[in-house]
Amino acid sequence: MARRIVKMADFHLEIEFLQRAFHNENVCGDVFQSKYLKEEGRRILVLSDGMGHGVKANVLAILTATMTMRYSRLNTQPKDALKNIMRVLPRISDENAGFSTFTIIEIQADGIITIVNYENPPILAFRGNELLETKSWYVEFTDDDGKLLRINYNQFKARKEDRVVFVTDGITQSGMGRAKFLSGWGIDHLRDFVLSQLERFPDISALRLCRKIVNQATLNDEYILKDDISCGVIYIRQPRDIMIVTGPPFYKSRDRDFALKVKSFRGARIVCGGTTSEIIARELDLTLQTESSLADPALPPKSSMEGFELVTEGILTIGKVEEILENYSGDTRLGDSPSDEIVKLLLQHDKIYLLVGTRINWAHQDPDQPFELEIRKFVVKRIVRLLEEKFFKVVQVDFV
Repeated sequence: MARRIVKMADFHLEIEFLQRAFHNENVCGDVFQSKYLKEEGRRILVLSDGMGHGVKANVLAILTATMTMRYSRLNTQPKDALKNIMRVLPRISDENAGFSTFTIIEIQADGIITIVNYENPPILAFRGNELLETKSWYVEFTDDDGKLLRINYNQFKARKEDRVVFVTDGITQSGMGRAKFLSGWGIDHLRDFVLSQLERFPDISALRLCRKIVNQATLNDEYILKDDISCGVIYIRQPRDIMIVTGPPFYKSRDRDFALKVKSFRGARIVCGGTTSEIIARELDLTLQTESSLADPALPPKSSMEGFELVTEGILTIGKVEEILENYSGDTRLGDSPSDEIVKLLLQHDKIYLLVGTRINWAHQDPDQPFELEIRKFVVKRIVRLLEEKFFKVVQVDFV
């Protein structure tokens, strides 16, 4: 699977989502979307489950998730949104009605979390290793055909170490028909499973908890999934800061100020660029040592410098970072190359500061080189977009 003008009250939202498709299907019938509205400091997450499985279910879920997201961005009342969605969903011949469920999670800048749920399993909220009782209510109304519809709401003010688990019914119905779970795993067993994990691993990450839930549901079905399964986890915690420095400042006379700005940063630090690292080492009187081993033959070796997690080559490495982030999924396994190590550090941190020098490195002005290698700003902007939209990170960029 992420800034800024408005920030949550010194919280970080660690958000992860995993899914598996119905047995022998290549397309999952559950769809997850997210959007961050910078100007409002509002994060919207939508999970939709289309009827059935495969392509038919996927189309229904995409339509529902896309429309729900648009209505949520416009602050449309959920019941009005649902009525419009029901009008638009294609009719299914064997059911004479289109059908797709959804869960909307809206997180405000002040930490207020509101959950709107239509026909998906209820969300589970946890405070530390205890179940959190949230404010809950529901609204009932009839659609154009006179069918009674019900939307459930939950709301609470988030604190650090809170977690929210949201799933589709492929999770809660897993294991159905087996002696242990005749009616499926169920929301109560899911709740107890999460509580046991939180007791054993109080600092468990959102991704690890997601994997454990999905793996358990898969085990319940004896590895032959009887439905699409999807699980999302939100972990609200203390933010972790990191700075990436790439490129020297435009004016050489600013080298000293540039290095002092890097030194004063309170958090992890990475330097990408030979000239950049030499400037910092010179101005801060540090020793720069180049490693001899090559984890990636396509990239120059890493270096080391006191006070820095990583020192690498510049534009080639960050270009590779952008490629890895673009293709990253919950099943990606990262290696030991400089670019892989940068991605690992980015994913481990929440607030990412990019200090980008704008001095031209004439070594890269080769017309035969890819466009990304010529313009550092272009690569950085693509990385920022991915970090914000795909990984829910808070990103600040300074060009110097």
